[in-house]
Amino acid sequence: MNADYMPPLMFGGLVVFLLIGFPVAFSLAAVGLFFGFISIELGFFTTDYLGVLPLRVFGTLSNDLLLSIPFFTLMGAILERCGLAEDLLEGTGQLFGKIPGGLAYAVILVGAVLGAITGTVAASVIAMGMISLPIMIKYGYDMRIATGVIAASGTITQLIPPSLVLIVLGDQLGRSVGDMYAGAIGPSILQILLFILFIVGVSIFAPHKVPPLPDEALGARGWPLIWRVAKGMVPSIVLIFLVLGTIFMGLATPTEAGAMGAVGAVVLAVANGRYTWALLREAMGNTMRITAMVIFILLGATVFSLVFQGVDGSIWLEHILSGLPGGQIGFLIFVNIFVFFLAFFLDFFEIAFIIVPLLAPVAAKLGIDLVWFGVLLCINLQTSFMHPPFGFALFYLRGIAPKTVLSRDIYWGAIPWLVLQVVLVGVVILWPESVTYWIDKGTGVDPSTVRIEVPMPDTGEEEPPPFNFR
Repeated sequence: MNADYMPPLMFGGLVVFLLIGFPVAFSLAAVGLFFGFISIELGFFTTDYLGVLPLRVFGTLSNDLLLSIPFFTLMGAILERCGLAEDLLEGTGQLFGKIPGGLAYAVILVGAVLGAITGTVAASVIAMGMISLPIMIKYGYDMRIATGVIAASGTITQLIPPSLVLIVLGDQLGRSVGDMYAGAIGPSILQILLFILFIVGVSIFAPHKVPPLPDEALGARGWPLIWRVAKGMVPSIVLIFLVLGTIFMGLATPTEAGAMGAVGAVVLAVANGRYTWALLREAMGNTMRITAMVIFILLGATVFSLVFQGVDGSIWLEHILSGLPGGQIGFLIFVNIFVFFLAFFLDFFEIAFIIVPLLAPVAAKLGIDLVWFGVLLCINLQTSFMHPPFGFALFYLRGIAPKTVLSRDIYWGAIPWLVLQVVLVGVVILWPESVTYWIDKGTGVDPSTVRIEVPMPDTGEEEPPPFNFR
């Protein structure tokens, strides 16, 4: 058999396993080992090549960057249960309640804040759905608008730092997590503005779908309301600075910032009077399950990618993708459509560990900035949570929504927000500065052009030429 057939056969074998429903982590490892042994028998590489696998596995498990995943997951799991979301939503809802679409604005803004302090979609969607959805239904919000804004605002978490997706993409692309976080600031702001503009449009052209709260539903105004909102916002802002500010200022690594965030989440839970050992045990159990899932998928992807590289799969893929018409733009359009449809069936972790390492070398060869490319993929991967009928955000919302809320309303309600996320993908492609503007540019000096001249003392002898370090 010719080695050229091995890469497409490996992809085909993986697709078969996934269609059968076999767990992704074990599918990756099984396909990798199976084709690895075949490749040894056919002489495509030797047993010594496959012998580096234990070192690759050990390198994965000893990666300090990946240690930030359980820290951020634990932080989100604790904050999900400590009542912070309730305080934020109730206060902000009262603040905007007198204007049409006020509750929707509150959900979008609180979704952004929760995204910046929890980093988990499930926490945001469940918390906002349990609190806001009954109120929206009670006061006459259109069912599709209500369910759509809650699900979409929860998915903002995927893009707003400290997103777990950005950590994984930074690791797979070989780029700093701090740069990934900085690059995501602009698109995060644009995402929030697009969502708000959509509600503004609905409140202007169909105000009956997003009515204001009646006077009897509004509580005390003035300073008592401002204090109520501030009491929920200020601790959140402090925690956001603790986690993100220390990373951007270079005072802490993502792992250290995640550890501080987990401690800060415990402090907030204690301050809200909701800290219990049962809460901590439940949060730790949830963290353990998510972390184990991520690591197993990553180990399976390590086996698959090692064999795939051994049979020159990267060269095969590079020939296919770099030969697309349109150069960079053609490559980006193909990749985004490909990832968009993959997200119907695969989780974002699976896409990040399987697909992104194969795309990164081609993107780099085409001269595409990998931080910008990673943020663009992150925006696209948000859609995996909103795809009807497989989106996880829709499943979370269906699980906590009253029985009077029909599943078709949840699915149809997601469509406009899914379109807005796709629009953001197009905006970032056409306006790369929305990502690159926020990234530290350094000094702007090319070290290879630096010339250092050292003057020599006058000894009456002929001076040697100045030292020239290039």
